[in-house]
Amino acid sequence: MGKVGLSRREMMIQCGALGIGSLCAGRIAAAPNELPANARVITRGPKHHWFGYYDKFEFDPSDRYVLGMEVDFEHRSPRTDDEIRVGMVDLADGDRWIDLGSTTAWCWQQGCMLQWLPGSASKIIWNDREDGRYVARILDVTTGKQRTVPHPVYTVSGDGKVGLTPDFRRIADVRPGYGYVGLPDPYAHDLAPKESGIIRVDLESGQGEMILSIADIVAMGTIPKAAPGIKHHAYHLLFNPDSSRFVFLHRWNYPNGTRLSRMITANPDGSDVRILDDNGLTSHFIWRDERHILAWSDQPSHGPRLYMFEDGSDKIEAVAEDAIRHDGHCNYLPGGEWILDDTYPDAERNQEVFLYHPETKRRVTLGRFHSPAEYTGEWRCDTHPRVSRSGRMLAIDSPYQDEGRQLHLMDLSGVIG
Repeated sequence: MGKVGLSRREMMIQCGALGIGSLCAGRIAAAPNELPANARVITRGPKHHWFGYYDKFEFDPSDRYVLGMEVDFEHRSPRTDDEIRVGMVDLADGDRWIDLGSTTAWCWQQGCMLQWLPGSASKIIWNDREDGRYVARILDVTTGKQRTVPHPVYTVSGDGKVGLTPDFRRIADVRPGYGYVGLPDPYAHDLAPKESGIIRVDLESGQGEMILSIADIVAMGTIPKAAPGIKHHAYHLLFNPDSSRFVFLHRWNYPNGTRLSRMITANPDGSDVRILDDNGLTSHFIWRDERHILAWSDQPSHGPRLYMFEDGSDKIEAVAEDAIRHDGHCNYLPGGEWILDDTYPDAERNQEVFLYHPETKRRVTLGRFHSPAEYTGEWRCDTHPRVSRSGRMLAIDSPYQDEGRQLHLMDLSGVIG
């Protein structure tokens, strides 16, 4: 890990020695200028830094380098010509920021889909805009060699050879803050276009083919609370651990601005489509293993809660029904024994990052982070906890003092032993 002051290191060691039940007890208050003892800020102003979504590889396989994005403004929507930088923090060299590239295809919530390319120790991938289309850049951070794929990506297979992407033009139209500005949706007036949907991308050849159109998706099963004028799209794509299946959300907007969703899985070629959740509300999710998906949903048995869905069956079980009562950005530590999650700002504008152990039903608060009131709506700063490959560290996004959003590193060694 990077260089830290002696007092902070001593506090981290002491917290680790206390064990799980007393992790940093009394030191997790979210005063605006105070960090939990097991955390430190690894980027600095005057520019702002963040990573975005929680289901991507932010740490390289060695846990030394942490990816991030850099921007010089906050509290407004991106404009077409707003360029941000992509880079990484070297934890073994005083948290040194290493600039790697730039992009004009990004949003506040999910960034530019920056991530370490699965299956590689030195390559990263992110989305950009070039010559009137969205593309993906693949950069080897060791050699500096870069190439461009003529399609963007959302999720990447475990071997790094296949990407899946929704239509970011349509997402920008129906879900501001998650798509990219700069290219209008050519099918904006079509409620369920057959020309827009999910594209499978060969990251080696650059070839792309649509595997599921929005029209195809809408024609499957029953749309809950269907009504005239609802407008459909697909996003939140994620491969399962062995890349044999992927999951996505089919969402539709009503003319009054409300929206509902279904959770659907399919093979990477778009075959064997299964509707796992058609109750109308599926929010954040993560694969626990090749067949099971942990997702926030609203089911008759327990109402709005976390549920475990089994792909290929109708089995649905409530998870942590008493310990986790609010939607967050759920993930798993390596091994699947611990759920990693967070909360949105409470009445005091504090966001909690925590672990939950399903077997023992223990919930462990890792830290509470203050989010000032100006971080709201499209440009809010969710913590989006992302775990390192070893499971020993995690990174979050959070405003820090007067430096705006910055990357924070949290040490889990005192929790997982």
